[in-house]
Amino acid sequence: MDINIREFEPNDLDEMIAIWNEVVDDANAFPQSNKLDSHTAANFFTSQTFTGVAEDADSHDIVGLYILHPNNVGRCSHICNASYAVAKNARRYGIGRMLVEHSLNKGKERGFHIMQFNAVTASNAGAQKLYESLGFVSLGTIPDGFLLPDGSYDDIMLYYKTL
Repeated sequence: MDINIREFEPNDLDEMIAIWNEVVDDANAFPQSNKLDSHTAANFFTSQTFTGVAEDADSHDIVGLYILHPNNVGRCSHICNASYAVAKNARRYGIGRMLVEHSLNKGKERGFHIMQFNAVTASNAGAQKLYESLGFVSLGTIPDGFLLPDGSYDDIMLYYKTL
């Protein structure tokens, strides 16, 4: 699969919504519990510092995306945060790694000094392995920080990397 990562365009929204909502439905990575729709998605994705999409160069299908934005305001606005989504049928091809690497470069380009992840679920071993392989440092664990659909909780881990 030949992947091109680029800034999203309005005609990408339908595919982006479908991918984002797959992760929301999985309920083990994103804190959001509400799905995006055609009315909410455009505002959500355009309000980010940067929204990137992974496009299959052959089929022109969108197979993944990420959002990049400040993690906080004011004196902490030099820290960015990102969220990533890869279509279920495109997982295990390294697209997640490409998206994270792109976001690290884009974060630095946009003037951020640190990237921080606030809520990597303890059950998301794939994300933990990926982030650690890219030099992210685990800051610790918040017990029961993530509400699962069945009403139980999963621990969340915090990660950071200097850009």
